[in-house]
Amino acid sequence: MFENRILNLDPPEFEVLLDDKKRIKVDAFARYTIDDPLKFLQVVFSESTARNRLGNLVNSALRRVIARASLTDLLSAKRADLMNQIQAEVTQNAANFGVKIIDIRIGRTDLPTETSQAVFNRMRTEREREAQELRAQGTEQAQVIRASADRDRVVILATAKNQSEQLRGEGDGKRNIILAQAYGRDPEFFQFYKSLTEYTKHLVDEGTTMVLSPNSDFFKYFGNIDGIQKKN
Repeated sequence: MFENRILNLDPPEFEVLLDDKKRIKVDAFARYTIDDPLKFLQVVFSESTARNRLGNLVNSALRRVIARASLTDLLSAKRADLMNQIQAEVTQNAANFGVKIIDIRIGRTDLPTETSQAVFNRMRTEREREAQELRAQGTEQAQVIRASADRDRVVILATAKNQSEQLRGEGDGKRNIILAQAYGRDPEFFQFYKSLTEYTKHLVDEGTTMVLSPNSDFFKYFGNIDGIQKKN
């Protein structure tokens, strides 16, 4: 009696050298049925023997097809075409055992430890190189921007200082004109205003000490708004 249902075939994992000289570990599986029990009995006799011979067929086909491909092919849409080639080859040879192949798939493709480490080191070196280039470009751009900003700062400050001097000169000129006009209108009031300004400037600080004669012109309006000095 032989099994009439779909049977599983899980060959052991093996390594393959790809066309781009990279080694990978391939873990494949297949699904099959016993299509011709009489031929199956005559050729392989038992299911255990069939699994061994089918496993060899699958691994051999995988090695031949995958060895002509690159790692990029296995990780792209070309992988389906590769599997169709493998399944066609295994199906043709498995028919000699009275077996029909239902499906063959690659479950997993891993890089060996040493290859993975080499790939990782190369990727890290490339990323570090790219990072250094970007950092150098950033530093160069920063220096250009900083130099441009410093140059603009000098120009802006010089322009602002020039404008401020012009405005200050214009303001002082207008101030002098206004003061002259005010002095011409009422010289006595102008003297009074200047005296109040001097009082505010020199007498607000508690630490100020001044030794002046009471009859000094500084105190002309201090005790008499008319500015008339009292005679002793």
